[in-house]
Amino acid sequence: MLEKGWNPKLPADTLKTDLVDIHPTASRFKLLLDKVRYHSNQSMNNAFEYAKQKWDKSHKTPEFKVGDLILVSTLSLDDIKGTRKLKNSFSGPFIIKGLHGTNAIQVELSGELESKHPTFAVCEPVRYV
Repeated sequence: MLEKGWNPKLPADTLKTDLVDIHPTASRFKLLLDKVRYHSNQSMNNAFEYAKQKWDKSHKTPEFKVGDLILVSTLSLDDIKGTRKLKNSFSGPFIIKGLHGTNAIQVELSGELESKHPTFAVCEPVRYV
């Protein structure tokens, strides 16, 4: 801008920095707050990394393919006939008809589960051996 002969004054340029007097206690308090903010961010990042490492170490995502045989957990199915205590923990085997991403599978249901919705979360079924 100076080569064109025009030097605009911006609002920040008009402030005289030597007139602003910051009390030393206020500046130390701001430094303290900055240190606390930095430390809390570091602590949160460390906690996140630790939790991620623990999860990744113990968690294995089950991988199903279309056509696999699985057993479906009956714990979340409330309206199956009979008492819960005498009910089987798993029902099946059923054939996987389709995959919905990595989190859900679609199953061909038969028997008393035929009226249920055929999509289940990946954590509910167990591979039939």
